[in-house]
Amino acid sequence: MIDAMLKRIFIAGLLFISGVSVAEEIRVAVASNFTHTLEALANQFESQTDHRVVLIVGSTGQHYAQIKNGAPFDAFFAADTVRPELLDEEGIALPGTRFTYATGKLVLWSPGGDRLEGALDTLKQGAFRFLAIANPKLAPYGEAAREVLQAQGVWDDMRGKMVWGQNISQAYQFVHSRSAELGFVAYSQLNAQGGGNIPGSFWEIPQSLYTPIQQQAVLLTENPTAREFWRYVKGYNAQQIIRTHGYEIPQEAALLSWTQQIANDGIHF
Repeated sequence: MIDAMLKRIFIAGLLFISGVSVAEEIRVAVASNFTHTLEALANQFESQTDHRVVLIVGSTGQHYAQIKNGAPFDAFFAADTVRPELLDEEGIALPGTRFTYATGKLVLWSPGGDRLEGALDTLKQGAFRFLAIANPKLAPYGEAAREVLQAQGVWDDMRGKMVWGQNISQAYQFVHSRSAELGFVAYSQLNAQGGGNIPGSFWEIPQSLYTPIQQQAVLLTENPTAREFWRYVKGYNAQQIIRTHGYEIPQEAALLSWTQQIANDGIHF
């Protein structure tokens, strides 16, 4: 056993001296709406570095509770600003790592026909059995959906028709499986599944009806590989992947990725 241990130490020393990086694994908690996008980012990062990114998918509220209880995550990609800010204030997140990586879009979706051509009338008339919504207490997209229904004055009327998912992915599955005729989902989910050719009909809800879904992330450990992934997500290529998956890019993130691209291209002012 001692010989094996010495052998590993010797090999690690040689790799360090030669400058060869050792492949590492990081664990990243991600809000369910961002899963497909972060998978695409992780795949590209892994192909460039040989490191491995393990994604743990769930609702933002559930992840926050798990992190508070010591879950072994290296980073957290939330679907809001509240939980990352709390982790910052509570001294759990690494100082200076919190940033807004995307702004999400809420849509009302029905996979069947043109049901949502008059979306507001559809909601107010209630001519459907079930409406899927993510739990507002756990999922920021669910809270945004509640704001929309309250703004239209139909929140109380919908209580008997709502089926609640623990996160936005479960709400999506309720609609996709036709367990609910329509539901509030993330636009990025439709974009990822349909490749731009979205089945049925959907209503992209005006931003004036709900609080912007700004999604923030934080680092949780002093892991060099996690830091490397952090820098990658802020880069130009990663920002373009996020945009093509149906998210808006915050101005500060877009500016940072643009200046990095200029530096990579060797353009100077």
